[in-house]
Amino acid sequence: MLSFKGTHFPKDVILYAVFFYVRYGVSYRDLEEIMEERGVEVDRATLNRWVIRYSPAIAVKAKSQK
Repeated sequence: MLSFKGTHFPKDVILYAVFFYVRYGVSYRDLEEIMEERGVEVDRATLNRWVIRYSPAIAVKAKSQK
């Protein structure tokens, strides 16, 4: 189970950003702009931390559901 305890952003925002980065291979700078267009102000360094922290766990969970 993924834990989002202590994060400043809602779980849905984090998952959306990580999914978008992994799925479409955009740069962190582009992802920062995409999130801004959707009303979420987040720094690209934070996006990088989210991808590093959550993408491996999401991949394991997705693989186990096949």
